[in-house]
Amino acid sequence: VGPYVLVTPNETRRKQLQQIAKKELDDLERWKKEHRPGPVTLVPQRLGGNQSEAQVRQSQQMILMQSKYQKKHKREEYIKAKKAAEEAEILKKKAIQREKAERLEVKRRQEEMQRREMLFEDQMYKTNELLNRLDKGLPKSDSCQIANPGPEATAWKRSHAYKQALQEDENRRLEEMKQEQRRKAELMEFKQKQEEENRTKAHQKEQRRVNNAFLDRLQNKTQPNNTYQPGYT
Repeated sequence: VGPYVLVTPNETRRKQLQQIAKKELDDLERWKKEHRPGPVTLVPQRLGGNQSEAQVRQSQQMILMQSKYQKKHKREEYIKAKKAAEEAEILKKKAIQREKAERLEVKRRQEEMQRREMLFEDQMYKTNELLNRLDKGLPKSDSCQIANPGPEATAWKRSHAYKQALQEDENRRLEEMKQEQRRKAELMEFKQKQEEENRTKAHQKEQRRVNNAFLDRLQNKTQPNNTYQPGYT
């Protein structure tokens, strides 16, 4: 520790400072007493509303009951809307599955018709090949122009008539297949239009039900003292 100097305190100076501080504290207390706020005086007046306590209690009870009913009604509406949405989703899935099944059925019928056409064409090709082989061993048409045609001319006429009958039968079957395809396409288009109309009607019916429910709630809120009438529009 280095050297230091000890200064003796000045008692006179200390007493003067203490007296000044005491005087300032006394002045502060005196100023507080002089500026203390006085008592508050208010003009007497009637407080509260224009209803009695019983009426207020009854009004609170009615508000509480209405709140419970509204919560219950909202919960029921939410359950109904959720159920309707689930049913609509199920109907939509069923419609999609039905359309897929119909498309598969149409595809299966088309494949069956194509298979039949190919089989019929194969039979026609084999029949024509057989008739052509038969025609090679028969005389020409100009050599058959005699008064009394022989058995060769008769066989040629029969083969020619048979070819024409097969060709007409083939044309008739092709025309019937085309008409059947046309009828199936028209029936498919009619079914799609009918399903679209049914979905539109179901959507409109659900929209009307929601609107009627909203108007019922609105009517019940605007006229709480009247009798609740469901179905008000």
